[in-house]
Amino acid sequence: MPGPASKRRIPVSQPGMADPHQLFDDTSAAQSRGYGAQRAPGDLGYPAASATPQAAFLADPVSNMAMAYGSSLAAQGKELVDKNIDRFIPVTKLKYYFAVDTMYVGRKLGLLFFPYLHQDWEVQYQQDTPVAPRFDVNAPDLYIPAMAFITYVLVAGLALGTQDRFSPDLLGLQASSALAWLTLEVLAILLSLYLVTVNTDLTTIDLVAFLGYKYVGMIGGVLMGLLFGKIGYYLVLGWCCVSIFVFMIRTLRLKILAEAAAEGVPVREARNQLRMYLTMAVAAAQPLLMYWLTFHLVR
Repeated sequence: MPGPASKRRIPVSQPGMADPHQLFDDTSAAQSRGYGAQRAPGDLGYPAASATPQAAFLADPVSNMAMAYGSSLAAQGKELVDKNIDRFIPVTKLKYYFAVDTMYVGRKLGLLFFPYLHQDWEVQYQQDTPVAPRFDVNAPDLYIPAMAFITYVLVAGLALGTQDRFSPDLLGLQASSALAWLTLEVLAILLSLYLVTVNTDLTTIDLVAFLGYKYVGMIGGVLMGLLFGKIGYYLVLGWCCVSIFVFMIRTLRLKILAEAAAEGVPVREARNQLRMYLTMAVAAAQPLLMYWLTFHLVR
């Protein structure tokens, strides 16, 4: 039979109480709990980073130096582009040619269709600088030529669609042909001005503007052709051709013949006659191109 010693109970340690038979207190759990509590704000177990820039730079100096160097290079590149962009794209000059308003557009369109009623063709200047187009109907602009070209392409697509001949390739060919002829015109005039040795303030952008005004008459001719057939096309296009011829003569003569008039060169002088022929040739080319680029759109 078991003795009284076998009935002796072993004391059970309560939670939070130390084991009576343990020589040293176990503090590892408390330390781990305390360490974990300290690491909690850092998400993945790392201490939370300091919010000061100095501490962030000291924590990862290489990446911060790389970011600073990249920002410096980007700023220098932007400054370089801003300084040299005018060499390739005259942004400042282009802003002048788009400085228009509704009143200017209406008056300019009236001038293109009825140039016979206009008397004063001189461009106004303010301190040796031409005023913005919205203040002078005689000033060239790029807004009307650009909008007229886009509208011409759309009207051409409409005309081809009514004839069941529409295709993206054919419409692209129509637009590229118009641009190609415009480019050839500009290059031919610049070469002619160089050969005739004309010192004029007529710039390349001015030429693009003046030559682009013919798209307005082309739109009118094609629309009348769609509404009234061949008769309407030829009547309206004929009127627009004569109007653009008169408009170009009266406008370009002030640009090309201005030097000769200032120098008092006689009209029958050989070089002056070459300038007059050049002006007539540029003006006469506009009706021909207007017909060439539109006759196949009306049937």
